[in-house]
Amino acid sequence: MYTATGKSEKSEKNDLLAQYMPMVKRLAHHMMGRLPPSVEEDDLVQAGMIGLLDAISRYDEAQSAQFEGYAIQRIRGSMIDELRQSDWMPRSARQSMRKIEQAINMLQHKLGRQPSETEISDAMKIPLAEYQAMLGDARGHQLLYFEDFGETGEDDSFLDKQSADDASMPLPQLLDANLRACIIAGIENLPEREQLLMSLYYEQELNLREISEIFGVSESRICQLHGQAIARLRAKLKEDAWIVAA
Repeated sequence: MYTATGKSEKSEKNDLLAQYMPMVKRLAHHMMGRLPPSVEEDDLVQAGMIGLLDAISRYDEAQSAQFEGYAIQRIRGSMIDELRQSDWMPRSARQSMRKIEQAINMLQHKLGRQPSETEISDAMKIPLAEYQAMLGDARGHQLLYFEDFGETGEDDSFLDKQSADDASMPLPQLLDANLRACIIAGIENLPEREQLLMSLYYEQELNLREISEIFGVSESRICQLHGQAIARLRAKLKEDAWIVAA
């Protein structure tokens, strides 16, 4: 069977597979920045390739201009299905991040500015190295969770929030103009280095390794700074009552 391009259907599908394989690796590497070190990137890539093959098998040539967006959805969905089979973030790590958020919120009120890492660790009565280790252990902590809106239990997670099932997402809250304005204001109030990190990661979609090269520090250090920025933003959202207090 031949397509409109004159190639056999099998040949065209092989071309699509070769063309989009690098995208699978890029998506996996970017997602790794939101997951704990226990998750293997190769497992995500393998799951993503299954998603790509599924997208290609369902590919409608008449909608070729939309294939990349469709493929991305299938690839991410396949990766998420793979992650659902494991405990992606220990509850203890979430509890540690709540303590960090509480300390940041208290210090912001006391100091009238963003506290430094040392000030946060001192307020928590732990060594700086232990505080930084907590940030590293909580790799993958998210800005918003289902339970933040008071709708579901604590076991809901990033994986559920990223599900393609639109009916299960708190979309009205996420699209609220006031919430967006609050998040923007929170980002603008971050320390300059953390502002840059968030821009590189979320706007330019660089991975943590690439950002570490720009900053001239280790990837684990970038992971710590990212976790700290998320904690600052969550403290801001809690203060403005967008997040239900735990």
